[in-house]
Amino acid sequence: MRSSKFFFTTLKEAPADADIISQKLMLRAGLIKRVASGVYTWMPMGLRVLRKVEAIVREEMNRSGAIELLMPAMQPAELWQESGRWEKYGVELLRFKDRHQRDCIIGPTHEEVITDMVRRDVKSYRQLPLHLYQIQNKFRDEIRPRFGVIRGREFLMKDGYSFHASFEDLQREYQVMYATYSRIFTRLGLKFRAVAADTGAIGGTGSHEFHAIAETGEDDIAYCPDSDYAANVELAEALAPATPRPAPAAAREKVATPDKTACVDVAEFLRVPLRQLVKAIAVVSEPEVDKPEGKKTFALLLLRGDHELNEIKAGKIAGLDPFRFATPAEVEAFLGCVPGYIGPVGVDARKVRVIADRSVVAMGNFVCGANAAGFHLTGVNFGRDCPEPEVADLRNVVAGDPSPDGKGTLALCRGIEVGHIFQLRTRYTRALNCCYLDEAGKSQVMEMGCYGIGVSRIVGAAIEQGNDDKGIIFPAAIAPFQLAIVPMGYHKSETVKAAADKLYAELTAAGIDVLLDDRDERPGSMFADMELIGIPHRVVVGERGLKQGQLEYKGRQDAEATMIEAGGIVAFLKDKLCRA
Repeated sequence: MRSSKFFFTTLKEAPADADIISQKLMLRAGLIKRVASGVYTWMPMGLRVLRKVEAIVREEMNRSGAIELLMPAMQPAELWQESGRWEKYGVELLRFKDRHQRDCIIGPTHEEVITDMVRRDVKSYRQLPLHLYQIQNKFRDEIRPRFGVIRGREFLMKDGYSFHASFEDLQREYQVMYATYSRIFTRLGLKFRAVAADTGAIGGTGSHEFHAIAETGEDDIAYCPDSDYAANVELAEALAPATPRPAPAAAREKVATPDKTACVDVAEFLRVPLRQLVKAIAVVSEPEVDKPEGKKTFALLLLRGDHELNEIKAGKIAGLDPFRFATPAEVEAFLGCVPGYIGPVGVDARKVRVIADRSVVAMGNFVCGANAAGFHLTGVNFGRDCPEPEVADLRNVVAGDPSPDGKGTLALCRGIEVGHIFQLRTRYTRALNCCYLDEAGKSQVMEMGCYGIGVSRIVGAAIEQGNDDKGIIFPAAIAPFQLAIVPMGYHKSETVKAAADKLYAELTAAGIDVLLDDRDERPGSMFADMELIGIPHRVVVGERGLKQGQLEYKGRQDAEATMIEAGGIVAFLKDKLCRA
């Protein structure tokens, strides 16, 4: 490709509203142009990157035995109503009415559509297993789109769905996809971790997320440097302390703590370590509209003062799904106290559930709220001062916690989710009556898996991992071009023009994806653009070098350029690119 025949523009400065480095560099390099909040046009240079990512994903999915199809972006509301997600999905679901006033959506995902298709056409166990996938634009009406293509409203996604006659076969395919995704992200040149994850709004039982490791990631990952253990912080298990609970050492005492409601302030006021405090979080679980036979539950969730509540874990406790935080009025009604001074001592067990984190149950002689405004209790012990509570894993893990696999301690890092695989089981097939006839002719509900990759998000994640003060450093596999030829004085020197054209023709014939920058620009500007765009290899053609029979080569991350004999440059580059 010649620059003169290609369309791209670059900017010296990123727009002021760009949030993170990938967004800034993609806008500066002319890979994308903003159309609306969270919606971008992929410009020709950016589209080349996107298509290379897409090609690798498609190759590996086809290699795995999955079959590609394409489903519509618009979906009828009836399918989502049938699955139960029409009401539950939330405000991110873009709903509209067509000209006949029928409810429709723009699909954020396609579980309902694919399940509907399979239930119509697959009738026998002989037609299973079946794995279908697509690469298609999705839309989620994010409340606050940010980070460019990493959290946009419209995005390109690979979503695949598998159907099985048994859970064992679903588990087999799940492992196939785990291996396939690992190959995909390795080929893409990403530094990534596969982590155990919560199934979230998709539903199901088993789940792994694939994260590109980056400090700007939105997800916290807990991992063990000494083993393969990794999990999203929202799912990572916090083990019970190995040390036994200390014996009561002092009498319980009610002390004044005027205007001290935050744990940090109470600890400082009483001159005790923050880890010696127990904080009580009041929550309420009410019966769902479609299950009016349930009753309202008021509970205190107890955590150590220096720990944070994990709402995902708490929401899985029987009787608390779903829950919300209690209002001040509810706190006063159940505990006779204002928030900020509540605790487990003296509560009415008939009205209040008390659930303590594992770390709290191992505490003795702790400080907690006195259920009286302006007061806390010191020297509190379970068994003596209040009943033994229910016990659950309620908190987020922290660095230094023992790894759940028993092979070391946990460390924390941040990641950008680029892939997610689920064992959906019968979450959608049962709701949509997607069945097959087994060998005995009996109707059985199909088992189902779901496998997604954020194709456009990968581009942003790769840039978050690969950049410097000059611009983008793309992995070789997804760079817009493998190599740039930068002729110095292309429009002024016939010698340079002839040499650059000859090299371009030879490299193109050799199958190398090359950009000849034949613009009439200053060399410094051309160098800056090629580095900003992130092309991995560069050859400079200049009169001085040609007189000496040499061309200048420089890798995107090389500190210095190297002079190569002009006659051997093609062989040199072919070898260099094959090893890249």
